Amino acid sequence: MSNGPAGHVARSTIRPHCETSRRAPMRTFLRTTDGISLDSVYEPGAVVYDASAPPSRDLVFVVAHGFTGDVDRPQVRRVAAALARHGSVVTFSFRGHGASGGRSTVGDREVLDLAAAVEWARGLGHARVVTVGFSMGGSVVLRHAALHPGADAVVSVSAPARWYYRGTAPMRRVHWLVTRPEGRLVGRYGFRTRIHHRDWDPVPLSPVDAVPRIAPTPLLIVHGDRDGYFPLDHPRMLAAASGDHGELWLEPGMGHAEHAADGALLARIGDWAASRAG
Repeated sequence: MSNGPAGHVARSTIRPHCETSRRAPMRTFLRTTDGISLDSVYEPGAVVYDASAPPSRDLVFVVAHGFTGDVDRPQVRRVAAALARHGSVVTFSFRGHGASGGRSTVGDREVLDLAAAVEWARGLGHARVVTVGFSMGGSVVLRHAALHPGADAVVSVSAPARWYYRGTAPMRRVHWLVTRPEGRLVGRYGFRTRIHHRDWDPVPLSPVDAVPRIAPTPLLIVHGDRDGYFPLDHPRMLAAASGDHGELWLEPGMGHAEHAADGALLARIGDWAASRAG
C-alpha cells in the first residue's frame, strides 16, 4: 500500500489532444469496525496530458454498488473507469458480496462498509471524497452521510426512498430472495451474495429520513424514468426531503442503477462532483 500522492495532472502546450495513462491499481482487504473484511480496489486517477483538464489529484470517488453486485462485476468496473477520468476511485464489495466476508444486511450494516472505504480513501491522501451509490448502495451513501459525516459530496443513483417497497415485480423478487430460505440459496449460489437470515432489529433510518441530516453537504439524486424497481415517487420524495441543498436529475429513458448508467451520465456525474466537492 502506498502513501504517496494518489495521482497528478501534467499540463503541456505541445500535445493538442488529451492523452491518458494510468498507474497500477491497488487491491487489499479492509476491515470494518465490526470486524468484516472487504475486498477493495484503489485506482489512481488517469494522468491527463491536456491543457484544459482540471487538477484531480485531491479528488477520490468511493463507489457503492447495488445489491448482488461486487467489485469485479463488469458494470462496477465500467463505472470506476468512467469516474477515473475525473479523479481516483475506490471500489469495494459490500459484506456478503463476492470475496468480502460476512453476510449482507441489505443496506443496514453496510453503512460501516462504506465508512471503512471512505477512511481508506482519506488515508491515501485525498482531500476531497465523493461517495457514489447505486440502488442499495444509493441508500447506503445517504445513510452514511447522515450518520457518519465524512464525504464532501454525495451522489445517490436509483435509490429507494423508503423500506419494504414491494410495488414492482422486480422488488417482489428481491424480497423473495432476501426473506425466503430458498431465495437466500439462490442468492448464494446464483449471485455470489450471502444474505443474513435475521430481520432488521431495529429498523434502520430510512433514506428519506436520512436526507435532511446531510445538509449542507452537496447532494445529487439521479433516477431514470424507466426504472423498473423504484418509480419516480421515490426520487421525488428524496428531493423534497433534501430542501435547497439537494439536486434532482430525472434521466429520460434510463433504467435501473449501474447497468443503466451510460458513459455520458457518468461523465456528467464526474463533472458535478468535481465542481461541488469542496
